[in-house]
Amino acid sequence: MNILTTERLRLEPISDKHFEGLHILNRDPAVMRYITGKPDTPEDTQLMIDRVKARWIEYGFSWWCFIELETNEIIGAGCIQHLGRDPKNPLETGWRLRQDKWGQGYASEAARCMATFAFDTLEAPLLCAVCHTDNHDSARVMQRLGMHYKGVERWYDMDTSVYEMTRAQWFEHLAKIK
Repeated sequence: MNILTTERLRLEPISDKHFEGLHILNRDPAVMRYITGKPDTPEDTQLMIDRVKARWIEYGFSWWCFIELETNEIIGAGCIQHLGRDPKNPLETGWRLRQDKWGQGYASEAARCMATFAFDTLEAPLLCAVCHTDNHDSARVMQRLGMHYKGVERWYDMDTSVYEMTRAQWFEHLAKIK
């Protein structure tokens, strides 16, 4: 199982045991504002878990819960998945966090960990990320990750800002920040 760790987080592949913490995260309208535009119902959260478990089996990657090491609480979730959920597309990374954890560097920390997994373990040639065009905080995380703005494209039934980086650009970025 692909459990990843950072200085402050444990990233666990999403499973049924994460339902309560995930539902608390996904039912918050502010968290879901730029993702689906509406809070999840319990049924939505369970469908997500079922879909994610199947992808872990099929691809060996999908969504993780972000568990804060200090509190052992689920504070977010993030992924490596095929853009648009289509295996013909490149890999993308994405994340969401509980409101009380915004602005504390957790998204960047988790994003670096997931990008490392994509480039080192999966040997992805390219990694992209998309966010609603008004989600400037998420776009800043993409920029801090070393991604470059590509433009506005339609993904997940909305106009999104698209960022990407190649494997070579990732390693160049790592060399600069060390």
